[in-house]
Amino acid sequence: MSSEPPPPGSGRPPEDDPFRKQPPPAAGGGSPYDPSYGSRPPPHGDQPPPFGGGGDPYGGGGPYGGDPLSGMPPLADSGKRTLARILDMIIVGVVVWLLSWAFGVTEYDVDTDKIDTGRSLGQSLVAAVLYIGYDTVMISRTGQTLGKRLFKLRVANLDNGSTPSLQTTLVRSLVLWIPFAFCCACIWTAIAGGWSFFDKPYKQGLHDKAAKTVVVSAG
Repeated sequence: MSSEPPPPGSGRPPEDDPFRKQPPPAAGGGSPYDPSYGSRPPPHGDQPPPFGGGGDPYGGGGPYGGDPLSGMPPLADSGKRTLARILDMIIVGVVVWLLSWAFGVTEYDVDTDKIDTGRSLGQSLVAAVLYIGYDTVMISRTGQTLGKRLFKLRVANLDNGSTPSLQTTLVRSLVLWIPFAFCCACIWTAIAGGWSFFDKPYKQGLHDKAAKTVVVSAG
């Protein structure tokens, strides 16, 4: 078996990822890597795993038992998530405005009731590229944007708690920011992000569901 780390983009978390969950110790001396480990009945007094015994809503399983959140930090407060997102939107929004102003790309120009839709599309494209790039690069590196770092939050893979890969983070960012930039703006952001206030048991936004991620406390 090769000892080399997985190639970039493989979707597998590196072995030295400090946030990657480790298999829990087996009750009674068994090994979590024993094929029968996950199918054994729980010890007396233990609660059975949710969702009817093993796995998660995405159909996963593995050596961690029925609850993918086992061994992870607590799920992030949805209010803090909202504040972190607003801060990120302000940071990137300022950059979008400066670039739009510098290159003469404005949301729209009105001239005798004529709206220049070309310029509107240009600013939407600038916004989409910057928001997607910002989220994708920062979260795939550390699991945190500037807003999440300030509020001590982190994005993690639901199945193992590790920092999401570049591909996973890109999916997450596309689902969040493409409708924002070209269609529904803040309405979509409120729906996608606000979903975490009502979602159970993982408090996921719609973009988290698409990428199979969660947001957890980092401090």
